[in-house]
Amino acid sequence: MGKPTGFMEYQRELPADREPLERINDWNEFHLHLPEEKLRAQGARCMDCGIPFCHTGALVSGMACGCPINNLIPEWNDLIYRDLWHLALDRLHRTNNFPEFTGRVCPAPCEGSCTLGINEPAVTIKNIEVTIVERGWSEGWIVPAPPTHRTGKKVAVVGSGPAGLSAAAQLNKAGHTVTVFERADLPGGLLMYGIPNMKLDKRQVLLRRIRLLEAEGITFVCNVEVGSTAYPVTKLREEFDAVLLTTGATLPRDLPLEGRPLKGVHFAMEFLTANTRSLLSGGDDFISAKGKEVVIIGGGDTGTDCVGTSLRHGCASVVQLEIMPQSPPVRAEDNPWPEWPKVHKMDYGQEEAAAKYGVDPRVYLTTATKFEGDADGNLAAVHTVQVTWGKNDKGQFIPQQVPGTERVLPAQLVLLAMGFLGPEQPLLEALEVARDPRSNIRAEYGTYATSIPGVFAAGDCRRGQSLVVWAFNEGRGAARECDRYLMGSTELP
Repeated sequence: MGKPTGFMEYQRELPADREPLERINDWNEFHLHLPEEKLRAQGARCMDCGIPFCHTGALVSGMACGCPINNLIPEWNDLIYRDLWHLALDRLHRTNNFPEFTGRVCPAPCEGSCTLGINEPAVTIKNIEVTIVERGWSEGWIVPAPPTHRTGKKVAVVGSGPAGLSAAAQLNKAGHTVTVFERADLPGGLLMYGIPNMKLDKRQVLLRRIRLLEAEGITFVCNVEVGSTAYPVTKLREEFDAVLLTTGATLPRDLPLEGRPLKGVHFAMEFLTANTRSLLSGGDDFISAKGKEVVIIGGGDTGTDCVGTSLRHGCASVVQLEIMPQSPPVRAEDNPWPEWPKVHKMDYGQEEAAAKYGVDPRVYLTTATKFEGDADGNLAAVHTVQVTWGKNDKGQFIPQQVPGTERVLPAQLVLLAMGFLGPEQPLLEALEVARDPRSNIRAEYGTYATSIPGVFAAGDCRRGQSLVVWAFNEGRGAARECDRYLMGSTELP
């Protein structure tokens, strides 16, 4: 698609981000935009390869190979090259309810599987995606489109994160009356309170789409915890013809070391959620890193977000401990295309820390062994040790401490960003829904039906902690199967 020889004529080009030392002084999004002419040239690099793994959505070696929601990437690359932006937006919305979200926060497995990426830098798919949808908003092409008829069926979606929002949007298109329950004060789940504002603007981007969903007929009920005495599950089953559980995997992985109860040791989501809530409310009830020596335990996107947030608070220093080794600079032999490329990169938080302090904050092959406090019960230091990875007597790879590498890091704030164990259990126990050995809701991928007739599950509460784009995939799929259950057949994709 695009220009047949474009991949030979144009080099990959991304818009520059705002300067790190400038952007850490505010909470505004840090990505800038390419001029239209340059963006069309990037679309021209899409090479009509004949094997577009970019939109396959397959799992290879346990990781996404291509787009899990099967975005029609070659089609809209070609359309923007030909200056057909409105048609490009239509093709984008065929598979993706919220491209302004994935275009900002998705790690872009599509680019990792781009055929051009075998021996050249991949097509700038993610940047093209977000530019198409923002053009749609600015031109007024994205407007409420409520269904032309209602089925008379009522569906409850419990949880308003990415899986819940995509499911609600699809069920509403099918004509069902959809109510989305959210225990927080604003809808969005992970998108609202798990991702910082500088990556996904809450008012200008997230709430813009929420308001459009409301205008299309979806009802959001916030500050309600389904399964509690205020709203028991019996009421849920009585009032709705079907229920879709999209509660996420919000039970954080803890680190039960000596000193864990000290004041100053927090889960990453406590830190990030309170920060975003304070930004939206204008209050000061949040965990501040200002003037503190911060140690973040865990890598990944959440760890990076903690780095970026700490810097914006004005922390004195920041160190990020990663128990895994540093990835290689290029694909290893056992990580071939079209697998997701496990290569070393500097994400936005590390770029900002390096700009401020002159060094990448990450320390690899290192783990914490103890939290040390002062006489008043406040965190004062983190004890660490380096590790190597080797097999135990069962053949499992485990980290082993290296004697003589012990170190003590001064710290007044520790943030635990080590991932999540699964969904919180009280609602699932109240429903008496079957779970798998990992505590996730038992429901087959593709059918999404739980052990209770009329109750479906999708997203992280079913599959475990995963990408936002996989949550969109599952939300759309579960909506399709829920519609089939209610109507006997379905026209949802």
